[in-house]
Amino acid sequence: MSAIQIKSAEEIELMRESALVVSKTLGMLAAEIKPGVTGLQLDKLAETFIRDQGAEPGFLGMYDFPNTLNISPNAQVVHGIPNDTPFEEGDIISVDCGALKNGFYGDHAYTFPIGEVAPETLKLLEVTKESLYVGIREFRAGNRVGDVAWAIQDHCEKHGYGVVRELVGHGLGRKLHEAPEMPNYGKRGRGKKFVDGMVVAIEPMINRGTRRIRQLRDGWTILTADGQPSAHFEHDVALVDGKPELLSTFAYIYEALGIESDEETAFRAAPLTT
Repeated sequence: MSAIQIKSAEEIELMRESALVVSKTLGMLAAEIKPGVTGLQLDKLAETFIRDQGAEPGFLGMYDFPNTLNISPNAQVVHGIPNDTPFEEGDIISVDCGALKNGFYGDHAYTFPIGEVAPETLKLLEVTKESLYVGIREFRAGNRVGDVAWAIQDHCEKHGYGVVRELVGHGLGRKLHEAPEMPNYGKRGRGKKFVDGMVVAIEPMINRGTRRIRQLRDGWTILTADGQPSAHFEHDVALVDGKPELLSTFAYIYEALGIESDEETAFRAAPLTT
């Protein structure tokens, strides 16, 4: 992977625009995700919505991917291809979306519960989302990649969950995938040191059972090896004045779902690493 691309304050603001295109798209989709709806229906809505915001779908055609969204239900970890299978009550659906605007990418994800979901699966979603903020809090000047990675791994493994090794977060900018890689497992004090102007996508991919995965013959879809559910949450984060600053937001999702929550509360509520 190439050298880390440091962004200026002006470039970070452009990246915020790109990230918010994705945030608004996920918020629009949140109101549509219900039993009977298909991934292909969401995909068409997302492509139109992104283009209406003056952006381009970031994933469509990237590495020959055929769609605008990655839609990964239940035991699918990531990179699911939208299809015409209707969602069912009790499913969980990871929706990962990218957008390209002003020459910069936005890229983030949320896992949605549909209707009445098993309590143990809801707990997986809760802990995975917590781990995202636990990791983001470690993205600060002087820390290293391993500090974020260890925080996420420690939080999830305390609950007995499997932390996927083969798939990682990444730097973000004029390319969808830039340096550094941002794994969700590792050791404190290891890896690249964080400096102002870095922008990364932090994205825990956490399984209720084994951390092992397998890939379908479609060349894209990743599943848990034991068929248990997997959760995925992702934010775009810039390092500004030594501290993490969210460029993306789940606020549009929460608004659509009628959830009383905000990112600041999530930061404060996330358990401290020890």
